[in-house]
Amino acid sequence: MKSIFPAIGLSVTLSALLAGGLVSTQTAAKYPMVEKAEHKAYKEKINDKVSFDMVPIPGGAFMMGSLANEKGRAADEGPQHPVAIQPFWMGKLEVQWDEYDWFWTKRFPKGQPPPRPDISKKPEKISDAITSPTPPYADPTFGHGHDNYAALAISHHAAMEYCRWLSKETGKHYRLPTEAEWEWACRAGTTTAYSFGDDPAKLDDYGWYEKNSEEAAHKVGEKKPNPWGLYDMHGNVAEWCIDRYGKDYYSTLAKDKAVLNPFNPPTEDRYPYVARGGSWIDPPEKCRSAARRFSSKDWLRRDPQRPQSIWWMTEADYVGFRVVRAVKEDDRLKNIRSKVTWWSD
Repeated sequence: MKSIFPAIGLSVTLSALLAGGLVSTQTAAKYPMVEKAEHKAYKEKINDKVSFDMVPIPGGAFMMGSLANEKGRAADEGPQHPVAIQPFWMGKLEVQWDEYDWFWTKRFPKGQPPPRPDISKKPEKISDAITSPTPPYADPTFGHGHDNYAALAISHHAAMEYCRWLSKETGKHYRLPTEAEWEWACRAGTTTAYSFGDDPAKLDDYGWYEKNSEEAAHKVGEKKPNPWGLYDMHGNVAEWCIDRYGKDYYSTLAKDKAVLNPFNPPTEDRYPYVARGGSWIDPPEKCRSAARRFSSKDWLRRDPQRPQSIWWMTEADYVGFRVVRAVKEDDRLKNIRSKVTWWSD
């Protein structure tokens, strides 16, 4: 199948695709359209001790969001709209503590994280320097486990800064997925409520959630992967996306053409940002491919520090993240970073 992406522009009309002979009428009449992946899986090394696997995700187009009659659907999952995605790599697993530790403690002398800053004076602008998490109020693992467990209770800002650090360490541009990329990767060419079908009873085989988690996160990669080889996309820990959350964001996007990789850019505000995939605390409907959740100040309620941390989320020990890397990066996403500071609301 030829590429569905235009040489220029950020959207693809179905009529243009048909006129150009790029897809057949039968293909265009029903999403998804999945291109053949030309890029290969690879292993990324942070250092001689720690590495992680990246899985190739093909480009294509799909209907993002859920149908009005999908069981468990929330209003913010619609309206459905066509989206085109360029190829990328995604972490096979959620980012684990042994990876995250090199970012927030092990790269510092004696393994000590930086102290909390003096914020008596507001800086004129955000520094280009990569900042790192200050000491958390409590055990950062919240007793869920460390070795082979997903890093959790990580703020959106922290996940974004980790990606900047990882990019500098490896010389490759890593970042959080857009919400559209995340759903495309989760669905893996399917149109059902989950990547394995519509029957929530099968979720036991694919994810840790409310029913089988025993009120705790689990080691990554213990359940079955989705059709594209990604583990824990349904459950275990919810995963940050780049996007700022908008309840009605989908309604602002075109319905008659496939918009190329839409995303709602982050701002200087701490909240709200999108987390996807459901988690160990959630019922099945929250683990569906189209299900959305968003951060709020309540996720930091028990933090007694003043100002409260921009790095750790005391009420969100069910939120983590995984990384992506584009084959050819969208100009809008090159060098994207968090705009949050200690002075952010």
